[in-house]
Amino acid sequence: MPTTEKKILTRLYIVAGVLFLFAVAVAVKLVSIQLVDGEKYNKLALDRTERVFVIEPNRGNLISDDGSLLATSVSKYTIRFDAVTVHNSDFNENVKPLSDALGKMLGKPSSYYQQLLRKAKSNQNRYKLIARNLDYSEYIKIKKLPLFEKGPNRGGLIVEQKTVREHPLGKIAERSVGYERVDEEGHYTRVGLEGAFGEYLRGTEGKRLKQKIAKNQWKPIGPDNDVEPKDGYDVVSTIDINIQDIAHHALLGQLEKYQADHGCVIVMEVATGEVKAISNLGLTKENTYYERLNYAIGESSEPGSTFKLMSLVAVLEDKVADTSTVIDTENGRWKIYDRTVRDSKWGGYGEISLAKAFEYSSNTAFAKLIHNGYKDKPERFVNRLMSMNLNRDLDLPIVGEGKPVIRYPGDKGWSGISLAWMSHGYEVSLTPLQILTFYNAVANDGEMVRPRLIKEVKEWNKTIHKFDKEVINEAICSQETVKKVQALLKNVVEHKKGTGHSLYSPNFSMAGKTGTAQKNYVTKDPDKLQYISSFAGYFPADNPKYSCIVVVHEPNKSAGFYGADVAGPVFKSVAHKVYATSPKTDIIEGLEIDATALEGEYKSYYTTAQKQHTSIPNVKGMSGMDAVSLLENLGLQVEVKGNGKVKSQSVTQGTAVKGVSKITLELS
Repeated sequence: MPTTEKKILTRLYIVAGVLFLFAVAVAVKLVSIQLVDGEKYNKLALDRTERVFVIEPNRGNLISDDGSLLATSVSKYTIRFDAVTVHNSDFNENVKPLSDALGKMLGKPSSYYQQLLRKAKSNQNRYKLIARNLDYSEYIKIKKLPLFEKGPNRGGLIVEQKTVREHPLGKIAERSVGYERVDEEGHYTRVGLEGAFGEYLRGTEGKRLKQKIAKNQWKPIGPDNDVEPKDGYDVVSTIDINIQDIAHHALLGQLEKYQADHGCVIVMEVATGEVKAISNLGLTKENTYYERLNYAIGESSEPGSTFKLMSLVAVLEDKVADTSTVIDTENGRWKIYDRTVRDSKWGGYGEISLAKAFEYSSNTAFAKLIHNGYKDKPERFVNRLMSMNLNRDLDLPIVGEGKPVIRYPGDKGWSGISLAWMSHGYEVSLTPLQILTFYNAVANDGEMVRPRLIKEVKEWNKTIHKFDKEVINEAICSQETVKKVQALLKNVVEHKKGTGHSLYSPNFSMAGKTGTAQKNYVTKDPDKLQYISSFAGYFPADNPKYSCIVVVHEPNKSAGFYGADVAGPVFKSVAHKVYATSPKTDIIEGLEIDATALEGEYKSYYTTAQKQHTSIPNVKGMSGMDAVSLLENLGLQVEVKGNGKVKSQSVTQGTAVKGVSKITLELS
């Protein structure tokens, strides 16, 4: 018996020892967790229950040169309900009036919201969706409703804010305005002005702590953010929405008339290089047109006869010929090696001067002149073109500029016919904006300026960065040559046999050059042969204010394809309408302009904006942007008609804000 008891005691000691060692191990582990790995596990626990979320800042406004909005950020709100945090007494007391108010505001029966809220309460739902995509004024109203007015804890109100980008002009200039997107890996896609100047527009992210309340459902902790977001700067572009609207509709009408595949139009201010309008329209499968791609900047193609201006400047500068030099157009056909250069007029023009060859756009005259004048030293012609910056891109901030192609003797693709073909716009490639930059230089008395799409970056009335005129080439050629080609460009429109004479108006002068380039001309199938119709020039001819280019790809050949017929009318429409709508002012030299009035106007707005308004303020005379900002901050829904400054407001000054939900502003 004693032996048996001894064995039992031994076993008990062993069990007690094992339990003691286990207790020691547990204690050691607890100490290790607390002292060594405590921070790690605390962080892991917090990550599973609490997380810091990024708050996107309001992107800055993209503004036209007259203060109208091209793109703006608008806050949208999602409202959810946390049924767990609400006391039963508060819920039962307020569920009926809350449902009545929601039904009236959101357009559904009160019974619908009563059922939704009661079910959420019964199921202890902490994240029940109430409404999406509310604007600011609707959000302000909903947070004042019964129960919700008690806030996130007692009232169960969950508010989620997101920022969306809106384009007040709609589809007009949509591609030029563009966008900026970032994927999950942080890679940016940048298009148009939004993409080019994203560093100014995007602002700085904020941060907010949220608590996990269910699977993939997070609720903000407290009303304040850990780090407040910093809104982006406003970017003032050079775009004039009046000119943009004119250009867009003129191009659209002509594309529809000729059933073309796509086209573009650019209007640029001669002296500064400011791009006032840039429209790109392409055909959809539904046979409608929209801003599909930025053809004006990104599409490089053979320009055809608009390149004859470059060839003309080269021969005049190099003294290869003068405007009076006579050239035999060979009955409209001139053979060089195994190829034949053809004029559009059957039978040619006989013997004509270089000036007439330019007016008539004779391919044979230019091919013979350039080939014979430079064949012994072809690099001389190419060097001249390169000295005029035709081989360089424009170094634009917008991504995707097409590369110019000017081949050099010895390059791949160069042959014995290259000079002849380059003379009238083949075997070279340029974008519409690159071509226009050269024509603009001629209009600007030889000074080539870089096209500019932005004026300044602002934070309210403070200029953060100003973009000034940039000169690419102080003189593309001599003043003597400039004056000669200016006269010839004017003759193309004014003289009866000029290819642009159909655009002539006795009341308004224009200068420019037509272009009709064959596309897919290597094909042997005539049905696949297409055309590029263009017109480049400036207006008024004698004191140019604007330059303009119109390029239309693949018009229906049965309807027409010559540059003067397809592209020319767009140029004429833009020129006449811009001229007709431009303000006429007399300039008095020596008059000092007092800028204090402008400063006072801003201070007046700023002072008004800082007031705690209980009644509708007077916003007449304010810029549309300022008025919208001021009124939306009062919780009002603002409808805007027109552009510019506020002409009238639908709700009179002094009306109580509490009784107003919407106000309409008419701008002019």
